Order: sequence, then C-alpha cells, then structure tokens
Amino acid sequence: MSNIHKIVLAYSGGLDTSVILRWLKETYQCPVVAFCADIGQGAEVAAVAAKARATGADQVFIVDLKEEFVRDFVWPMFRGNALYEGAYLLGTSIARPLIAKAQVEVAGKTGADAVSHGATGKGNDQVRFELTYQALAPDLKIIVPWREWDLQGRADCVAYAQKYGIPVPVTREKPYSSDRNLLHLSFEGGILEDPWAEPPAEMFLLSKSPQEAPDQPRYLEIDFEAGDPAAVDGERLSPAALLARLNELGGAHGVGRVDLVENRYVGLKSRGVYETPGGAILRAAHQAVESITLDREVMHLRDSLSPRYAELIYYGYWFAPERYALQKLIDEAQQPVTGTARLKLYKGNVTVVGRKSGNSLYRPDLVTFEGGGDYQQADATGFIRLNALRLKIRAKLEGK
Repeated sequence: MSNIHKIVLAYSGGLDTSVILRWLKETYQCPVVAFCADIGQGAEVAAVAAKARATGADQVFIVDLKEEFVRDFVWPMFRGNALYEGAYLLGTSIARPLIAKAQVEVAGKTGADAVSHGATGKGNDQVRFELTYQALAPDLKIIVPWREWDLQGRADCVAYAQKYGIPVPVTREKPYSSDRNLLHLSFEGGILEDPWAEPPAEMFLLSKSPQEAPDQPRYLEIDFEAGDPAAVDGERLSPAALLARLNELGGAHGVGRVDLVENRYVGLKSRGVYETPGGAILRAAHQAVESITLDREVMHLRDSLSPRYAELIYYGYWFAPERYALQKLIDEAQQPVTGTARLKLYKGNVTVVGRKSGNSLYRPDLVTFEGGGDYQQADATGFIRLNALRLKIRAKLEGK
C-alpha cells in the first residue's frame, strides 16, 4: 500500500464508486482523483463533481466524451452489426474501453501511479477495464476494491454508505443497479436476479411500454455514408445528436427493450434488462441499406465474423490486435454502404418499409417475373446440373 502515491478512480457517483472513493482514501492514505466520463448519462453528471468532493476526492475530472463515444466506438461497432448472443447490442461493453482509455489519460496528466474501478469480481467490466489499462498503460498499478475488501455485496455497500453519510441512488427497496450512456440504459441486480420475475414497469426510463405507445406509426428515413448514419429525415446531425434523436423517437414508440439471460466472460449466467431504442432502429436501418449495396459473398463473410467480433467487444478486447484486424476488414466492406432506409416505428416494432442507394446492386430488370432483361432462364439448367452432380453421384453409390 505504501507504494501507491495517487489513484485515479473511474467514478460515476453511484453506490459502488461512492463507497469505493471513501474506502480508497481510508485504505491507501493517498490522494484520490475522481474521473467521470460523460458519455450521455444525462442530468446525473451535473451532481457528480460536488458529490465526489464531498465524499473525499482530492481532484475531480469530468470529461465530455459523447461525440467520441458514438463516432469512434458505437459507429465502428455498428458497422460490424455486432450483436452478442443474438440479442444484446453491447451498450455497456462498448463504453468501458473508452472510459478506461480516458482514465489512463487523466492518470498521465495528474501523475497518478494507480487506477481503480468499481466493477465486481463476478462481472465482465473488471475484464474490460483492466485489459484496456494493460493495453494502453502497462506500468500503472490496478486497484480493485471488490477483490480486496470484506464487503460482500450491495447490501453491505448500502450499510457502509449510510454509516458514512454518503448519499446513493440505490436503496434496499430498489437494489437493482443501472448503467446509462447514449447507446443504452441497463439494469441488473435486485428483483432482476430472479429470471422468472417480470421487470417493474416503473423501472424503464428511456422507452414507453408498447401498450402505451402512440396508436399511429411514425415513419422516418435514415441516411448512411460508408456504413455510418449521417442524417435523420434529411437533417444532418453529429453522431451524438443523431443517436440522441433516435433514442427519443424510438423510446416514444416503445422500441428497443430487451430482457435476456446472457453468458458472462467469467463463466456465470446473468440476467440483464436493456433499453436501446436508437440502437435498435439503427441496426434495422443499417441492414436494410446493406441488403442492396453489399456483394453477397462479402456480406456472408462479414456475417460469419460478426459473432466473433461481438464476443471480442463483450469480453473487453477492443484494443487487441485481432479486433483491429477485424475492424479493417469490416470497414473496407462498408465502403459501398451509402444510401437511405425508410422505417416504421409502431408499438415496440421497427419495420423496414423501403431502402434506396446510388450503389444499389438490386436490378429490377433482372429479378422481375416479367420477360426481358439480360438474365437467361435457360442458363439455370446447367447451373443446377453442375451443383447437383456430387449429390447424384452419392445417391447412385448409396443405391448400390
């Protein structure tokens, strides 16, 4: 402990990091810098600085990373159509590498020799934070209170906070925790630890329930350029503003709720509930534009790699060489993905109702059921015969 001179804590102002800030001060007897990455948490960021100082922080850094988060992390991930275990749009996973990267930068500015985070020893975030620390600043010491102290769970943390007069947003009545950024809002713990229990209706913040959504659908158009969203209904917006706009539109129509039991990297199954309204819209729109602009074999190759790509992000390997290599292939494949998708939002559903592009490979004159065009239907005879040859040979062999 005497070898630690200054610590930068990834601080959110929530239960865990509030308790950790006080614990670090008492345990290591050195300055603690509270670092908060503003990646779209909303109004809660405004109170972070005062709360951190009141809890004992010697310095506080709040860094606005919203545009960088969407432009350099969310957009590249969406170019790869990353989806973990068929449902999770990786809202928490993609945020951690950026937070850890910025935290390392604050450590460099302040002369800190250690970093700390609030992830537990049971979850994925500890891996995501620490893989990034070691990839970007291998000489920094890493302090993980959940793997050091004798507090056993969130109930102990609530008691610790009450003992020291630390205000926290989690109570014994509502013990589930939440994580919010511009891409999503997630919930875990408390009643949600029972996979049979339905999430409380009042828990959701970004989206209306589909039953309460408007009875009239909302149509919208999203323009893409080289795989990235660029405009909504013809209005060009910055990455952060565009995602915020889609969150608003999707949330109003009950879009983007997901309730799943997922497989954590450490080997446990966990139940998470997510609200990702803008992300759900963008995934559908992106795939619609891809459907008319991507070559079949390029699309199938990319699709075969997307589950692996999603795993790398979920596990925390954003700054690993294999992720960089996959990203280069994905980005090269996305060059022709420029066009517009038209969608309909209605009662929790996102339906693609149109797609167009100057790079479209869709040829009405060839695919039409009417006559004409360059496609010669008789050519299919030889195509089918050659592709069936091995099947015929096998059938004759088995017939003997």
